[in-house]
Amino acid sequence: MNDHQKSLILSSSSQFPPPQGVKLSYGTSGFRADASILQSTVFRVGILAALRSLRTQSVIGLMITASHNQVSDNGIKVGDPSGGMLTQDWEPFADSIANAPTPQELLQLVEEFVAKEGIRFDGSRPAKVLLGRDTRPSGDSLLEAAKQGISSIVGASAVDMGIVTTPQLHWMVRAKNKGLKAAELDYFEQLSSSYRCLLDLIPNGSKVEKAENKLVVDGANGVGSEKLEGLKKSLDGLDIEIRNTGKEGVLNEGVGADFVQKEKILPQEFGPKDVGIRCASLDGDADRLVYFTLPSESSSKIDLVDGDKILTLFAVFIKEQLSILTEGGQMVEDGYHARLGVIQTAYANGASTNYLRQLGLEIALTPTGVKYLHEKAAEYDVGIYFEANGHGTILFSDHFLSWLEAKNNELASRSKAILIHKGWSICKWNGLYQDLPSRQLKVKVIDRTAVVTENAETIAVKPPGIQEAINAEIAKYPCGRCFIRPSGTEDVVRVYAEASTQEAADSLANSVAKIADQFLGSRSSSSV
Repeated sequence: MNDHQKSLILSSSSQFPPPQGVKLSYGTSGFRADASILQSTVFRVGILAALRSLRTQSVIGLMITASHNQVSDNGIKVGDPSGGMLTQDWEPFADSIANAPTPQELLQLVEEFVAKEGIRFDGSRPAKVLLGRDTRPSGDSLLEAAKQGISSIVGASAVDMGIVTTPQLHWMVRAKNKGLKAAELDYFEQLSSSYRCLLDLIPNGSKVEKAENKLVVDGANGVGSEKLEGLKKSLDGLDIEIRNTGKEGVLNEGVGADFVQKEKILPQEFGPKDVGIRCASLDGDADRLVYFTLPSESSSKIDLVDGDKILTLFAVFIKEQLSILTEGGQMVEDGYHARLGVIQTAYANGASTNYLRQLGLEIALTPTGVKYLHEKAAEYDVGIYFEANGHGTILFSDHFLSWLEAKNNELASRSKAILIHKGWSICKWNGLYQDLPSRQLKVKVIDRTAVVTENAETIAVKPPGIQEAINAEIAKYPCGRCFIRPSGTEDVVRVYAEASTQEAADSLANSVAKIADQFLGSRSSSSV
């Protein structure tokens, strides 16, 4: 690193002093906090993104969003070359530079890391970072901080992709690195053309009831409503109505996937007129999706079809299709057996896990967070993951896709099996299994790092004795299950409980919250 580069980092970082008395940490999906204290952090993540681009010789993404958090918060996520999240190997570096108290200490950390990673500044290949943001008012100023961080690395440039959803930004990064078109219109075209291909697979004679063709979407007063408005024009045959578009309501306030999934009640702008209609909620940056229905006009609660049910629907269908290939002899005669894996966290409802096991599916548990789920799913030929909150996707290995492509014409001519679309209503979908009653609480603590977990966060190994106390409470309840884990974004410990009745689940959660209070010296607890 030459003197000009050092001087550039020192001078630019002096314009973004870190907030006093605040320590930020790279959580399950980046940094997140009140927007008023984030400029320094976003600037420094801009430096990290430029260095990551130089190191990988690829395009990197930065998404400015706080997802389902309140509108006064903001945050920043890093997108790696594959379109996935920042490799965990770089997270300690992110933590260290975010909390460096002076420009000089920041420069020292950067110099040490550059030497360790062997990052070259010879200008042979410039760095490029794609920037996106959601609709939060603080997004513009934080975007400027990110640009300044990127430009403080010689040869690095930022490309502003505008207001986009988080999935769009990740897709754009992946497309760029594959040499494909990566504009928003290209994203819409890929989604709409894939949707049309799925419709073409519906067997002749299958009927879709008009009521089931209607979809009402809660846009969380965020970016998702704007983008869905542009996309729905291309989705022929699907009647989409969008509410909570942000023209009047507040982002994530009484609306959105997180609100609906946690509270299990209707979002704003929904009511008795929606009885029996298939409804869905996005979150603030449109990377979560849950479905729901209102069973009757007199009901105050919804029937939630969450990420567990979405995962189950995909798993059932894909398992059937793989079985067709096996029965047709295609996979056997090649000596190739595609491995299908379902990835869940401890927050997955126990009934969903039991149902999937009964289907004979391979299930793996990971710690909470998409980055852990995604990494595990990538180990399979077909990896399916969805958190209960609506984060999720399906991954297909390059080997599996290549095999399918090679066999495509042969399968079309030789296989006697027919792809039969089930034509289920949302009610039948929701009836695959009945969720066990559950309750989530959070307990405010002085130091959340005092809790250390293992076994995909289902067992607390520190502080000593706390798991034994939790186990004693669990034993009091039929179908009881409960665990605690430190939050990745705030100073709280989260409590999740399941039991045979809602009253029992509530009681178990409250009992374990009191145990957490006793062991950790917490200040208060509340439901989430």
